[in-house]
Amino acid sequence: MSDQSIDNSGHRARLRERLLADPDGLLDHELVEYLLATAIPRRDTKPLAKTLLKEFGGIAGLLTAPPEAIAQVKGMGDTSVAAIKVAHAAALRMLRAEVAEKPVLANWQALLDYLRADMAHHGNERVRVLHLNTRNMLIRDEKMSEGSIDEAPVYVREVIRRAMELKSAAIILVHNHPSGDPAPSRADIDLTRSVIEAGKKLGIAVHDHIIIGAKGFTSLRGQGLI
Repeated sequence: MSDQSIDNSGHRARLRERLLADPDGLLDHELVEYLLATAIPRRDTKPLAKTLLKEFGGIAGLLTAPPEAIAQVKGMGDTSVAAIKVAHAAALRMLRAEVAEKPVLANWQALLDYLRADMAHHGNERVRVLHLNTRNMLIRDEKMSEGSIDEAPVYVREVIRRAMELKSAAIILVHNHPSGDPAPSRADIDLTRSVIEAGKKLGIAVHDHIIIGAKGFTSLRGQGLI
């Protein structure tokens, strides 16, 4: 074993001890460094971790980045990309479970945490619909469409048709703004009002339309826009 390998092994052992004792005490690049070390065991992963964080603007941007974008960074292979994405998937699974445990309207912060973790840093606009039952429990979380950096097509009839298929009592519309600014556009407001009107005729309520961005979120209901 080379001196370099011995140094790396000792450094990782110290990182592991700190991680197990006090995860909050590790810096972002140290968390990513250790995560990468599980996929690239015989290499110093600190420089690569710092490169990734710089490339994607931080740990949130890195975890939510598309696999193909992460793979473009020199030094990243399929195994190391998968390590990044499994960490993101595990975090989302935990946050989604918290949302599913209680009525959504009584668990609003958990919902926002989940949506921001999943959508705030996504590079393309993505629209999803949360379907709720009569007790406002989440019964389905579905992506309706994904488009370009500033537009994803949404059709009122498709939203309502799917709600009828699932026997949804209510829905919440959600989409992200890749620009980071969650301020609603005129089109966002008009679309929401159209879905509300179509839903009323069939007894399907629209509780809200939430816009997610890296800079925060906007609730159209909370802003009095619907």
